Amino acid sequence: MFFVPIASYFLDFHSVLGITALFHVSSNITKILFFRKGFDKKIILTLGIPAVVFVMVGAFLTRILDNKILEFLLAVFLIVASSIFLVFKNLTLKPTLAHAISGGIFSGLIAGLIGTGGAIRGLVLAAFGLRMEVFIATSAIIDLAIDLSRSVVYSLNGYVHKDDLYLIPFLFLVSVSGTFFGKKILSVFSQERFRRIVLILILGMGISILIKNIM
Repeated sequence: MFFVPIASYFLDFHSVLGITALFHVSSNITKILFFRKGFDKKIILTLGIPAVVFVMVGAFLTRILDNKILEFLLAVFLIVASSIFLVFKNLTLKPTLAHAISGGIFSGLIAGLIGTGGAIRGLVLAAFGLRMEVFIATSAIIDLAIDLSRSVVYSLNGYVHKDDLYLIPFLFLVSVSGTFFGKKILSVFSQERFRRIVLILILGMGISILIKNIM
């Protein structure tokens, strides 16, 4: 979740979009391999299909919309939403069709526009109260479909630059090692602590994007 705001300090915004999509493809393949037994098929379909459709819409719109305004709005949304769920610990969303579809549309659109919609999807899945394994596997499968789709659009837009491709092997190694150690760490966390960590990370991401936008 922190890759986009951190990478934005070193690369131009469109390059960040292109390299992030490619990095996320390898990262999510790794997570699927580690957590392949835990995904929720219904959520993958109801949340994933709208997300894939709207990530392509968002990716095409990056050529005409002001990304600074979008980054600011995303930061505010993440800070407010994650704070609400952290304060009101018992607040959850029912895994209804309407919530899944709206979550898929919003996360896919934002992912296409500014390169990171996983935090929004994380809010939806965390609110659904999914078990850790189900949360990670379901999110990874949806994210893989999203990133494959937007990688195509970003390539057509000219955002995937040959000069940046040397980063892919290094990022792949980082994703494998990170997923391996992450799975080990998760074995010592309770369900509630895991949910809280997810929300704190999302809050941190919102703050980091907001600081970068202000600077």
